[in-house]
Amino acid sequence: MRSVVPVWILSLVAVLAVGLFVPPSSFLVFLPVVLGLALVVTFGIQLLVPVRKGFVDRVSASLGGAVVILALATVVLAPLAFAAGAKI
Repeated sequence: MRSVVPVWILSLVAVLAVGLFVPPSSFLVFLPVVLGLALVVTFGIQLLVPVRKGFVDRVSASLGGAVVILALATVVLAPLAFAAGAKI
Protein backbone atom coordinates (compact mmCIF):
# COMPACT_ATOMS: atom_id res chain seq x y z
CA MET A 1 0.00 0.00 0.00
CA ARG A 2 3.00 2.32 0.42
CA SER A 3 3.32 2.57 -3.35
CA VAL A 4 -0.43 2.91 -4.00
CA VAL A 5 -1.63 5.59 -1.57
CA PRO A 6 0.75 8.34 -2.83
CA VAL A 7 -0.88 8.12 -6.27
CA TRP A 8 -4.31 8.52 -4.69
CA ILE A 9 -3.15 11.51 -2.67
CA LEU A 10 -1.55 13.08 -5.75
CA SER A 11 -4.77 12.56 -7.71
CA LEU A 12 -6.82 14.18 -4.97
CA VAL A 13 -4.44 17.15 -4.71
CA ALA A 14 -4.39 17.55 -8.49
CA VAL A 15 -8.20 17.47 -8.67
CA LEU A 16 -8.39 20.11 -5.95
CA ALA A 17 -5.86 22.23 -7.85
CA VAL A 18 -7.94 21.92 -11.02
CA GLY A 19 -11.06 22.92 -9.11
CA LEU A 20 -9.37 25.95 -7.55
CA PHE A 21 -7.03 27.28 -10.23
CA VAL A 22 -8.53 26.34 -13.60
CA PRO A 23 -11.41 28.29 -15.17
CA PRO A 24 -14.66 26.30 -14.89
CA SER A 25 -15.05 26.00 -18.66
CA SER A 26 -11.75 24.07 -18.79
CA PHE A 27 -12.42 21.56 -15.99
CA LEU A 28 -13.14 18.72 -18.41
CA VAL A 29 -9.94 19.43 -20.34
CA PHE A 30 -7.68 19.12 -17.32
CA LEU A 31 -9.17 16.03 -15.66
CA PRO A 32 -7.71 13.67 -18.32
CA VAL A 33 -4.37 15.43 -17.79
CA VAL A 34 -4.61 14.49 -14.10
CA LEU A 35 -5.24 10.87 -15.09
CA GLY A 36 -2.17 10.94 -17.34
CA LEU A 37 -0.13 12.37 -14.48
CA ALA A 38 -1.38 9.58 -12.22
CA LEU A 39 -0.35 7.01 -14.83
CA VAL A 40 3.17 8.42 -15.17
CA VAL A 41 3.62 8.71 -11.40
CA THR A 42 2.30 5.17 -10.89
CA PHE A 43 4.87 3.69 -13.24
CA GLY A 44 7.60 5.88 -11.79
CA ILE A 45 6.86 4.69 -8.27
CA GLN A 46 6.61 1.07 -9.36
CA LEU A 47 9.99 1.28 -11.04
CA LEU A 48 11.47 2.43 -7.74
CA VAL A 49 9.93 -0.46 -5.78
CA PRO A 50 12.45 -3.31 -5.66
CA VAL A 51 9.77 -6.02 -5.29
CA ARG A 52 8.64 -7.53 -8.58
CA LYS A 53 5.86 -9.70 -7.21
CA GLY A 54 2.47 -7.97 -7.26
CA PHE A 55 3.39 -5.36 -9.87
CA VAL A 56 0.11 -5.70 -11.75
CA ASP A 57 -1.90 -5.61 -8.52
CA ARG A 58 -0.13 -2.45 -7.33
CA VAL A 59 -0.55 -0.68 -10.68
CA SER A 60 -4.21 -1.71 -10.85
CA ALA A 61 -4.87 -0.48 -7.33
CA SER A 62 -3.08 2.82 -7.97
CA LEU A 63 -4.86 3.57 -11.22
CA GLY A 64 -8.19 2.17 -10.05
CA GLY A 65 -8.19 4.50 -7.07
CA ALA A 66 -7.19 7.43 -9.27
CA VAL A 67 -10.03 6.66 -11.68
CA VAL A 68 -12.54 6.54 -8.80
CA ILE A 69 -11.27 9.90 -7.50
CA LEU A 70 -11.50 11.40 -10.98
CA ALA A 71 -14.98 9.97 -11.53
CA LEU A 72 -16.19 11.59 -8.32
CA ALA A 73 -14.50 14.85 -9.31
CA THR A 74 -16.18 14.70 -12.71
CA VAL A 75 -19.59 14.27 -11.07
CA VAL A 76 -18.93 17.47 -9.11
CA LEU A 77 -17.06 19.55 -11.71
CA ALA A 78 -18.90 18.63 -14.94
CA PRO A 79 -22.13 20.49 -14.09
CA LEU A 80 -20.06 23.53 -13.15
CA ALA A 81 -18.15 23.29 -16.43
CA PHE A 82 -21.32 23.02 -18.51
CA ALA A 83 -22.89 25.90 -16.60
CA ALA A 84 -19.80 27.98 -17.49
CA GLY A 85 -20.25 27.20 -21.18
CA ALA A 86 -18.01 24.18 -21.78
CA LYS A 87 -18.72 22.25 -24.96
CA ILE A 88 -18.38 18.52 -25.48
